[in-house]
Amino acid sequence: MEIIVNGGNRLEGVVEVNSSKNAILPILAATLLSNGHIEINKVPKIRDVKIISDLINDLGVEVKHEQNKLVYNVSDIKNYPSYELVRQMRASFLVMGPILAKKGKVKISLPGGCAIGTRPIDLHLKGFHALGAKIDLSHGDVTAEASNLIGSHIYLDFPSVGATENIMMAAALAKGSTYIENAALEPEVVDLANFINAMGGKISGAGTNVVKIDGVNELKPVNYTPIPDRIEAGTYMIAAAATGGNVLINNVIPEHMKAITAKLVESGAIVEEESNAIRVARTESIKPIYIKTLPYPGFPTDMQAQFMAYLSCALGSSVITESVFENRFMHLQELLRMGAEIKAEGRTAIIKGVKKLTGANVKATDLRAGAALVVAGLTAEGETIVGNSIHVDRGYENFVEKLNKLGADIIKK
Repeated sequence: MEIIVNGGNRLEGVVEVNSSKNAILPILAATLLSNGHIEINKVPKIRDVKIISDLINDLGVEVKHEQNKLVYNVSDIKNYPSYELVRQMRASFLVMGPILAKKGKVKISLPGGCAIGTRPIDLHLKGFHALGAKIDLSHGDVTAEASNLIGSHIYLDFPSVGATENIMMAAALAKGSTYIENAALEPEVVDLANFINAMGGKISGAGTNVVKIDGVNELKPVNYTPIPDRIEAGTYMIAAAATGGNVLINNVIPEHMKAITAKLVESGAIVEEESNAIRVARTESIKPIYIKTLPYPGFPTDMQAQFMAYLSCALGSSVITESVFENRFMHLQELLRMGAEIKAEGRTAIIKGVKKLTGANVKATDLRAGAALVVAGLTAEGETIVGNSIHVDRGYENFVEKLNKLGADIIKK
């Protein structure tokens, strides 16, 4: 699959952001903790949602798609996750906590996903072990077993989002209280806690360094709408600024966008916040800036590639330091093919701004790299062909259609 971008068009208009991919995936995994009819609203039709829905269906859960809603009828979990589905997406590992809590035993293959560096699952397993599970790793599979999970104090060596979520889900049905220290602060963690609490769970402190989970005997069905996708919103913000456009992005929580907004303003863009929307425009040259990716509330690693594309045409040299993943500059080589001047030294990239990028044949290496190359193509002279664009479908619904409505000239083949 490929996306063909004819560059040079200024983006203008209004675009609507979907519910958060990174919030929906753990929420869908957490439906396994309940019994009965669960409805999740405003679900985007993206590849990652399909994979985890197929995985949950494969476990024996009835899954129905009704317009932009997913309906789950959860009763018994009949199977363990299949390797063919788990290997396609790292977030599939999030079903481990709920299955362990519900069934007392789970066996799952080591997860796949984007090739953006080592993302070990040791913190997940450390948490399960602390809750009383016996862990066994063999032949590429992980087995966790516990007749009863017991609340515990768990300290995370790194504030891992996935580990915080997985342990939180396992602890929701454990006996007693669990404390996760050095927990991830991301809004998606808060949203998962709100979802579990809506089902009758008792989680407090989500969004702070210490999350407390008081285990309950059962969780009940619920109708729930996840938070907006801050990374999708950020991508449209960058696209607007990169093209010198003027775009209103609806269905946004501005508080979640602070790090992105601050860097855009620093670069010379105009950012206006409303209660649930953000307008981005740019009328002057792009100023060079310094960015260091950090866990929330720091600058998100999922926006690093898009900013690198944007800063490729800045008036001066910018510096980006990637502190979260060690292999997340793979889009750099593709931007060089478009005429960018970028040098990488370890985890730091120095971007010397050029007057104009030039269209070229490039290849998406992961989800956000694919989005970044489309952004680069929007600003480039001539035609850019983004190959392997299936990565983009993992996280953006109707990406091409939405950009075209803003005035872009893009074809998806």
